[in-house]
Parts: sequence; structure tokens; C-alpha cells
Amino acid sequence: MAASKLPEMALRLCVVPLALASLWEMATNAQADDTYGQVKFSDLSGFSYLVATNAVTAACSVASVLLSFRPLHARCHWLIFLMDQASAYLLVTSASAAAELLQLARRGDRDVSWGEVCSYFGRFCGKATVSLALHAAALACFVALALVSGSRALSSRCHAAPAGGADDAASEAKQAQAGEEQGRRQ
Repeated sequence: MAASKLPEMALRLCVVPLALASLWEMATNAQADDTYGQVKFSDLSGFSYLVATNAVTAACSVASVLLSFRPLHARCHWLIFLMDQASAYLLVTSASAAAELLQLARRGDRDVSWGEVCSYFGRFCGKATVSLALHAAALACFVALALVSGSRALSSRCHAAPAGGADDAASEAKQAQAGEEQGRRQ
């Protein structure tokens, strides 16, 4: 593996534990109160979406790590770029859905008669906050990865080295010169 790919590989390897830790923290999140009953992550669709997104992004990151260990064609660079983009967008949307739920749980919304619940379910809100922070760290990694894989995909497609080396470069120069001469004749 080239030294230039080391930071990219480190980011990909960091995403997996971050996403899995966020998934675990939220998936095990439940709390019961004698007065108000029980709340668990699966009761709130935004938190369920966060868990599913973490599973998908961890899988995409593992797949891209495995793809990185073999010689890649331009199509593989584009596949990794698309997986990074999809993961980043999924992480953004699920983070915003979970953050909105957490904000409502912490502060409530008097306009719609939604009271704050974190004073009754403090442990639940704390675990949700930790999960969201881990999720945000995974998102930051994927934003960086999307930039790196995007530039790699573009450079592999647009700036591919000629197959034959110097002979092909000389041949291309002759073709360009012939094209210019033909243009002058017309």
C-alpha cells in the first residue's frame, strides 16, 4: 500500500469502530420510570434511523477497506467515491433526525405542548447524546473521505497515464500536430 493512501486507510478504519460504538450505544438505550413508563430507542423513528445508518456506513467502510487492498481500476475508484458519498449523506440526515429528537427531549416545545423528558429519562438522554457524538465523529471522517475519494476518482478518470509511456506521449504529440496542420488547410 502506498504511503499516500495511509491517511485515507486510517480514516476508513476509524469509521468502523465509531459507527459501531454509536450503533451499540443507541441500540442498547432504554430506560424505565415508575411514573412515566419505559422509553427505548426503537420507540423513536429518528433513533432507529441512526442505528440503521450506522450499520450501513460501517459495512460500506469495511467494503471500501477490502477494495483498497487490491489493484483498483477507475470504476472501483468511482464505486468507493459513491459509497463514501452515500454514507456521508445518510450520516447527515440521520444525525439531523436524532439531534432534533434529542433537542425536543431536552427542551420540549411549548407551542405543540411537548414537554421536556430528559429530567425523567436522564440516562436515556445521556446515552443518546453519546451516540450522537460518536455518529458526528464518523460523519467528520466520511466528509474527509468523500473529498479524498472524489479527488482520486476524478484523477483516475481524467488524468490517467498513457499505457505505453513515452512512446504514447510522442504519438499523441504527432497526432496533435497533424490535427493543427489539417485545421490550417481548411
